[in-house]
This record gives sequence, structure tokens and C-alpha cells, in this order.
Amino acid sequence: MSVSTGTRGETVPTAPPEHPAVDTADVSALLERGRTLSTPVLRAAVDRLAPPMDTVAAYHFGWIDAQGNPADGDGGKAVRPALALLSAEAAGVAPEVGIPGAVAVELVHNFSLLHDDLMDGDEQRRHRDTVWKVHGPAQAILVGDALFALANEILLEIGTVEAGRATRRLTTASRKLIDGQAQDISYEHRERVTVEECLEMEGNKTGALLACAVSIGAVLGGADDRTADKLEEYGYHLGLAFQAVDDLLGIWGDPEATGKQTWSDLRQRKKSLPVVAALAAGGPASERLGELLAADAKSIDFDTFSEEEFAARAALIEEAGGREWTSQEARRQHAIAIAALNEVDMPARVRDQLVALADFVVVRKR
Repeated sequence: MSVSTGTRGETVPTAPPEHPAVDTADVSALLERGRTLSTPVLRAAVDRLAPPMDTVAAYHFGWIDAQGNPADGDGGKAVRPALALLSAEAAGVAPEVGIPGAVAVELVHNFSLLHDDLMDGDEQRRHRDTVWKVHGPAQAILVGDALFALANEILLEIGTVEAGRATRRLTTASRKLIDGQAQDISYEHRERVTVEECLEMEGNKTGALLACAVSIGAVLGGADDRTADKLEEYGYHLGLAFQAVDDLLGIWGDPEATGKQTWSDLRQRKKSLPVVAALAAGGPASERLGELLAADAKSIDFDTFSEEEFAARAALIEEAGGREWTSQEARRQHAIAIAALNEVDMPARVRDQLVALADFVVVRKR
């Protein structure tokens, strides 16, 4: 495999082709398996919550509507549960061994979504009003806290040495996730953020929990630390690829597909990868973008900007090269993730499925 130099000078595999081959039927089956096996345990965990937190959580997961009626809402892609089950198989045990890990990671992920939606002021998630919009900020905070506590409870009640190891990895990933959210918020109030800072933030906010998801099943199955670490390496770089694609969708994504407003990240002044890369590129478009964003930070009329004003900023980001750089970075991180799998002794079928999931992440509609 040929190599290129990464942002910190390390040697990394070159990016894969523009459109990796994705077996969508296989990926869909993996995602559905993760959802099917983890959801009953997830529901049982949520049922432990005191009212009205159990109802609020059920609404968040899409199991009921705002009036409390049964619903079949969009519960998300279920990438993390799918990875946790594959992780168990990578260690040579049955996928069911990874179910507690899948549920614990999904609980932490949704804890972060509940809090992020409130902190970011997002009123829509998965084409529905967010929890804080329907049930109020206090319930969004409380239910998020409760899900975080449940995640650790689900693992620790297994009572094995492996469960203790898995819990340590989950708590470390959770702390990094919170670090990443804190960095993300602080960057919104800075005129400039470096590409390295942005990648560090996104590695914490997204990469850490995906890394945990793809190691936690293996740990519960008795895998040694080296195997778990290499699986985490795959998950971490997959998370960076995942976030790079999300950053593209956050500016240019179709609201019908994303469930968020047009120019969502620009409305929130997020220093996402396309923005940071465009500002670092130099040239007329980069300089003009920097001037506009600096003025935006001081504007009292920002919330009333028109679609045309946000579209103009998006066009400058693209002209400066931010869109293309981010697309290339997604593919570069994908390549690093796949390379990490080569250092893990696992069944060929499981490796192929992990590759297919990585391909799916990179070629999501953008």
C-alpha cells in the first residue's frame, strides 16, 4: 500500500478510491442486527427510570410520540451497537456477548445527544422536535444524566473482571466525549481554530465513543488489551471519518435527509472542518470568509440572517477548498482505520463486515 504524510507528520495509508465498494445489503443487515439485539435490553434499562424520565427517554428514542402514543420513530443508524456486536465476534465469541456493551455505548451516545441538543439550541433531531423543546431543558438534562448512570450500571452488574475492564474503557471514552463537547463550544467563540485543534476536538467528541464501541464487545469476550487497543484505533479513525462527513452534511446536507435546518452548522457558528480548512487555506476566498465570520461573531442581527447570506458563506468555504479538503480527510481517516484492522487476528468475515461499515460511513450522502 502506498503512503502519504498526515497532518502531524506521521506516515499513513493513502486514501481509498473516491467511492469505496459498499455492500449495502450486508451493512443494512449488520445495522438491523445491532438494533434488534440491543433494543429489548435498552428498553428494559430505560424502564428502570423514575417517571417522567422513562417517558421522556422513550420519546427521545422514538418509541412514543409527544402525546405518549406508541410510535415507530427513527432511532438513528445504530452504528455503535453494530460495532459492539462485531467486536465480540472479532474476539471469537458470539455476538450476544457484546449486547451489554452495545447498550451501554448507546446509552452514553444518547446522553450526549440530549445535552448537545440543548447546548446547541437544536430544535429538531431525526425529523422530530428535540426533548428539550417538547419536555423542557430540565428534563433533557436529567434524562441525559440518568442514561449516563444506566450505562455504567448495565456493565458493572455483569460482575466479571471483563466487565470492569469494559467499564474503564467506557468511562474514559465518556470523559473524552465531554472534553470534545467543551472544546466545540469554546471554539464557537474564537475567531480562528487550527486544523489540528479541530481534529483533536472531533477525535474526542466522536472518535472516542466509536473507538469504545468497537472494542467493548471484544473486552467482554476476554480479548487482551493489545487486541482491544487495535480495534479502538480502527474505531477512533472511523469516528474522524464519520465526523468529517457529518461536517459536510452540517453545511451542505439536504434537510430532508439530515433532519436539521439548511446550513445548520453555519447558523451555530461551528468551527467545523470545512470552515477551519477554508480559513487556513489562504487566498481571496479564505480572506473574505474570515472577514465575514469575524463580523458575524460581533453581529447582533446574526439570528435574522437570510438563506442567501448563509449560502454566500458556504460558497466561500467551497471556493477556498474547505469542502474538498474535508472530503479528502474523510477518505484519509477511512484508510487509517482499515489499516488498523490488518493488525488484529480475526475471522475474515468479521473483518470484511468492519470494512463494509467503514465504507458506509465515508460514502453516506454528502
